[in-house]
Amino acid sequence: MNQLHPSRRKFLRNAAVAASGIVIVPRHVLGRGFLAPSDRLVLAAIGAGGKGADDLKNFYGSGKVDIAALCDVDDRQSAKSVKAYPKAKYYKDFREMLDKEHAHIDAVSVSTPDNIHAIAAMAAVQLGKHVYVQKPMTHDIYEARMLTEAVKKYKVVAQMGNQGSSMDGVRLMQEWYQAGLIGDATAIHVWTNRPVWPQGFGKPTGHSEIPPELNWNLWLGPAAFEEYHKEYLPFNWRGFWAFGTGALGDMGCHLIDPAFKTVGLGYPSEVECSVTNVVEKMWNASYYPACCPISSSIKMKFPGKEGKPDVALYWMDGGLRPERPEELGADEQMGDDEDGGVIITGTRGKMMCGTYGLNPTLLPTSRTREINVPQTIARVPEGHYVQWVNACIAGYGNHTLSSPFEYAGPLTETILMGNLALRSWNVKDANGKFPGRKKLLWDAANMKITNFDEANQFVRRQYRQGW
Repeated sequence: MNQLHPSRRKFLRNAAVAASGIVIVPRHVLGRGFLAPSDRLVLAAIGAGGKGADDLKNFYGSGKVDIAALCDVDDRQSAKSVKAYPKAKYYKDFREMLDKEHAHIDAVSVSTPDNIHAIAAMAAVQLGKHVYVQKPMTHDIYEARMLTEAVKKYKVVAQMGNQGSSMDGVRLMQEWYQAGLIGDATAIHVWTNRPVWPQGFGKPTGHSEIPPELNWNLWLGPAAFEEYHKEYLPFNWRGFWAFGTGALGDMGCHLIDPAFKTVGLGYPSEVECSVTNVVEKMWNASYYPACCPISSSIKMKFPGKEGKPDVALYWMDGGLRPERPEELGADEQMGDDEDGGVIITGTRGKMMCGTYGLNPTLLPTSRTREINVPQTIARVPEGHYVQWVNACIAGYGNHTLSSPFEYAGPLTETILMGNLALRSWNVKDANGKFPGRKKLLWDAANMKITNFDEANQFVRRQYRQGW
């Protein structure tokens, strides 16, 4: 058998690799702190201002990301990012960006108004690009289900931007729960001070002159066309159903997530709500179907699994708060107080936390100091953003995420189910009655309300022609 000398075998192997156009550079040759091209992520961002700028900063700060392209419909909002990443190509239409840049990028970050999340993310996923999508993952339930399925089909790494899901608090709560410290969950109370923007007062009247830096048609995306008004941008769009998802969409992914993950919830089976509307004249309540309500209270039921009891989840916003637990001292802080919080009630006790799962506490609070449960769940010291970057570099199937779409999808659907109830509140049936004010029964497998068909218009919205 003819055996090559080791040095000659090495020479022929390298020659063959070079001839194929592939150059493998040993890590020690690159120098300390230098990452090989295969260890870097080339990113395009859809939404470069506001939260998008913050997302870019976190990705770029990992030292493993190259920002190749930026897209934003408003040059005023994106100006700082354009300056910060001068080598990145700039676009206003994400469809054009993906068409021209898809061969040069590995992943896409989506940080736009909620109205655009699903269509932008789906366009990237169908090109085989990894995606990071700000919360809530989508604007409606159907979009969440389709996007979750698409990620599996195209085998891409996908994470929702609810950063608290990677923090230590929710993991400690999981460990407490799995250790049986509060028994089986029966009720979850969640509250927030949102909205902190104008909401529930109707659409602004008239219209404003469109700023030259803004492409209003692209900003609308799949929403039905309407005239531009300065009151919508850059923040107040959250309070209008066409563009945003209200207080629940804004904070639900941060507040419901700790309980959803700790208890292991799935799809709800029923939902009911009550809302606060504007009172224009004495005893005459005015309802604005285009707007999210001033405040709301929502109840959802989750069927118990494996013989465990059903779980009721109660959501309150607009300054409403649940009753103070008897186990909590009169002067002790409840969650984040008015800002928001979570209380999980079980068959043997209660636990509580603030927004993002911060400051987890057993009730009474003295129990927290007395309990020492072994750590069984790995922490994420690198944080939510870098966790996703590392997962993208490792590749599909070789990664761990805190809020992958197979988890974030059902969480998002739960939040949007609450919004479906809110939007059904003042919808009449053929007999002029308001069934939406009763309990709505949900068939999760078929994405359908079974006892009030008019409510199903909010499962899947109609896109504007061309989208």
